[in-house]
Amino acid sequence: MPVLNRIAAFEEDMTAWRKYLHRHPEIGFDCTRTAEFVAGRLREFGIDEIHEGVARTGVVAIIDGRAPGPTIGLRADMDALPMQDESGAEHASITPGRAHTCGHDGHTAMLLGAARYLAETRNFAGRVALLFQPAEETGGGGRVMVEEGVMDRFDIAEVYALHNAPQFEFGSFQTAPGPIMAAVDEFTITVMGKGGHAAHPQTCIDPIPPVAAIAQGCDTIVSRNADPIDRLVVSVTQIHAGSAFNVIPGTATLGGTVRSFTPAMRDLAEARIREIAKGAARMFGVEIAIDYLRDYPATVNHAHEAALAADIAAELVGEARVERAMRPSMGAEDFGYMLAARPGAYLMLGTGGGPLCHHPAFDFRDEVSPLGASFFARLVERRQPLSREAAA
Repeated sequence: MPVLNRIAAFEEDMTAWRKYLHRHPEIGFDCTRTAEFVAGRLREFGIDEIHEGVARTGVVAIIDGRAPGPTIGLRADMDALPMQDESGAEHASITPGRAHTCGHDGHTAMLLGAARYLAETRNFAGRVALLFQPAEETGGGGRVMVEEGVMDRFDIAEVYALHNAPQFEFGSFQTAPGPIMAAVDEFTITVMGKGGHAAHPQTCIDPIPPVAAIAQGCDTIVSRNADPIDRLVVSVTQIHAGSAFNVIPGTATLGGTVRSFTPAMRDLAEARIREIAKGAARMFGVEIAIDYLRDYPATVNHAHEAALAADIAAELVGEARVERAMRPSMGAEDFGYMLAARPGAYLMLGTGGGPLCHHPAFDFRDEVSPLGASFFARLVERRQPLSREAAA
């Protein structure tokens, strides 16, 4: 696999870092130990500036190049998931109910590898801002970083990120201009009726029929309200009601998620869910409460930056192993907040098989780390060369 020779020499270290992080997963914003580990390695590398406590437990590190120039941002997420580690690996999680089953331990190790190389060589102009972010899975650490002014504080001009992808060929890259990951919203609808004995339904106001009607109505939004050309997913994923066979409950709830790529589809889905719920309330004579949360925005690549990132990937692995028109995923990613604030791109790095992300047996493939680190390093050197003619 074509990687930078110096980074190839870091493979054993990157593997050790990654396995340590895998063994000690942290979730959400509670990435204290992870951040301390990251900051410790960065100090060993001689990084110019290390800013801790960003977005509570995030780390932003600055590497100065050899000449004046802009600042490029490179992001890695650090958090794990609240689930059991069933990988069976020697380095499996030692914390019950927490596991690095999305590969963020690998993302962090790859960015540390790139940081070590860039701090040694400094073969670029301007600066590099390394963004080690907590709470990608839940909480929107990317949003918090942006809201805390990271992009302005460090004068970041462009920002890039990689995500491992077991479903793609090992050592391949996938990206696309425009939307690449969906926006995600969550809704909870509480139906309030009147409970009582199941033998006497006439004395009750049963909340279960309206909940069923709302769930069925939500299933029609995509097929009957959305333009078939646009992508939209509306999924009712939870229904909760009752505690005994002979009791009609007083309340029932349902919840679900909406995935979309455009503001118009996002607005349509929310409006129809509210209309369907209110219509069911009138029809069945119940009260309702609707909690609708607009969560992560769509992750939208900037066309120019996505093309440049794909060019750099092709330098490493060859054009045949770079997909420039990747089909967008209905999954969500809070890197969308950073791309809404600055130009940049998000790419997938194929790791070639095994359990998919979020599977309890997932484990990151360390063999790909030198390639991911090489991509980040080459991206900096190509986007911010010491010779401006080289960028033309």
